[in-house]
This record gives sequence, structure tokens and C-alpha cells, in this order.
Amino acid sequence: MIQACCNRFALLVATCAAVLLPLHARAAMEADPSVLYAQMKSAYDKAAAANWDFRDQELYLSTIFNAGRAYSLQRPNDPAYGELATLTVTVASGLHYNPLTNHDAAVWWVREAAEWVEKNATDPTLASDAKALLERVNSESAPETLARDADADAVANAQAYPHDVTADLQQVEADWRAWVLTHDPSWRSLALERAAQPDFPIAHLPTTYGSEFLRAVNIAAVGNDGATAGDRRNAQTILARINHLTSPLVIASTTAVPHDRYLTTLAPADEYFGRMGYSVLGIENELKHINFMLDYKYGNREAGQTVLVAESIDDMHKVYPRDRDMPMLLYSCIVTLERMTSPEALAAAAHLRAILTVEYQDSAQAQKILQA
Repeated sequence: MIQACCNRFALLVATCAAVLLPLHARAAMEADPSVLYAQMKSAYDKAAAANWDFRDQELYLSTIFNAGRAYSLQRPNDPAYGELATLTVTVASGLHYNPLTNHDAAVWWVREAAEWVEKNATDPTLASDAKALLERVNSESAPETLARDADADAVANAQAYPHDVTADLQQVEADWRAWVLTHDPSWRSLALERAAQPDFPIAHLPTTYGSEFLRAVNIAAVGNDGATAGDRRNAQTILARINHLTSPLVIASTTAVPHDRYLTTLAPADEYFGRMGYSVLGIENELKHINFMLDYKYGNREAGQTVLVAESIDDMHKVYPRDRDMPMLLYSCIVTLERMTSPEALAAAAHLRAILTVEYQDSAQAQKILQA
């Protein structure tokens, strides 16, 4: 699949090289996009030598995201931008990318890449793939749609990669995350049913959701929390399989790729984001001040300023998606925005809420939102 994708990608690059690329504000942080591009090519060569299993392709997609983000933020007028946008759409489509089960916090880049390809592609199939990807990322704020799509995408990957551990795990993860996001118990039931299958790799549950899933298994096994009779049977089957493991169950990390420093370090105190140029400390202080004013009934008069803070957090999210304070900043801004009733404040809150509950679903802050 990858070879066919890359052949089509090369054809599109030749036809789109002269297309005017979008203009962007320069990112505060400097990382060498060429280094990330080289990491992408290295991942491709390594996976090609290993004959491309599902995990290899996920690793490769992750490096594409890294390079694409870097070019978007720092070299948006470089011809490589169009190449990476095209490659993002091609490989993400082939792997049935879904925001709910992907762990790269790259929704904004996938959206941007898909929009560019849909506008510039001469290949109708590629343009159609871009449109389908846009439907995926734009459903980030539509939980029921996203849940259905995540399940369908995970099933498609499991069919394409039969008996692949990573693909099998993704099916249960999609249904588990759909349950957390929508509170529709049918998704929890489906997650339990799939995890109870004799060929499900129960010994490989990941750190991201594994502990919470097992807690739900123990609750369902005794029929609590609205568990159906089928849930109870499946949960008991899962526990029996765990008890018969030949080695202790270890909830393991499934991080696809060790990201470059560009995507893992904390945002430095002297870097600034958004139109107002707020640092992390500046964002925190501004939110404290806004809430102080809201306590004194300033209401929607604070909406414009709060939206600017939300913009700064979103900007920081693009550059430092793995900053440990990101979920806290998102949550604090959402709570502040929801103290107002203006359309712009509520729209900004909905946007940040989608980021927090989908891209950072395992954080304590996302759980507060989802359990409210």
C-alpha cells in the first residue's frame, strides 16, 4: 500500500509544484524542519526493510506529521510543504487515520494538509481522500459521529492487517474512547465483547487507557454501573484470560515514535504565542485576571480578551503538543470562557473542549469535562 501511495504522491508533487502555498505566522520556536524530514525518510527506509506491518506504518505517519507541522509553522512557502501535505493525506487515508485513536495531537495539521490537497490536487482520488479526512477531523466536536467513524476506521485496519496486535488493540481502544466521549453504553459493551475474544492481545493493553479499561472490566464483572448480562459475561471472560496469562500483565506504553525535541519539551518561559504574544506564565496570569473581573460581573465584556488567550493556547498546542501543562491550560480557559454567554466565547470554548476531550482524553482535566 505504501509503495502505491508514494507513486501517486510523486505524480501529484510534479503537477502541484508551482501552486502558491499558504501564508502563516512564523512559529516562536525554531526547530530544523530538514532534520524532521530526514527522520521521516529514515522511518520509511527502516519500515520498508521490515516489510511494513501496521505499527511500522503508524511510526512512519507520525514522522510525517512531525515534519509537516514543522514546515507549516516555519517554512510554509517551501515546496516541501506541498509534498508533506500530500503525503499526510495519502498515508493517513491508507491507515484510516482517526483523531480519537491517534496519539500525535496533529488534528490541526491533518486539517490544514487536507484542505491544501483538496484545493490543489489534480488526482480525483486524492482529492476525495482529502475530503474524507476533513470529515474526520471536523467531527472532533461531534462526539457521536466521531465515535462511529473511529469504530469503522479501526475495523477497516483490523481487516487490512489480520492478527496484527496493534490493529486489534485499536479496535478496543476506538470503542472504549467512544464510550468515554459519548457515555453511550453500547460502545462499552462492544469494547468488552472484542476484548473477550480469544485472540485479543489482552497482555498488551497500553498505558493510555489500559488501567481504566481494566477497572471497568472489574466493575462489569459483578454487574455494576449498568452492565448488561452480556457485559458481565464478557468481563468475566477477560478476567479469566488475564488470570491465565503465563507472565504478569504489564500495562505497556504504545507511543508510536520517540518524537524530536520539537514535539516533546516544555514550552520555554521566554517563548510567546498568539497575536498578543503571551508566554505560559502570561496565559496563566491573564486567566486569573479575567476570572477576577468576571467575579465582579464584567461578563461578556471580558469575552474578546479571553478569546485572545484561547488563541494563544491553541498556538502553543501546535508548537508544543506534549507540554505537560497543555491539558491544564485548555481546561482553565474552557472554564473561563464558559462563564460568559457571547457567541465568540462559546465558540472558542467548544473548539478547546474538542481538543482537550479528543486529543488529551486520558488527562485528568479531560476527565473532569467528560464526567461533568
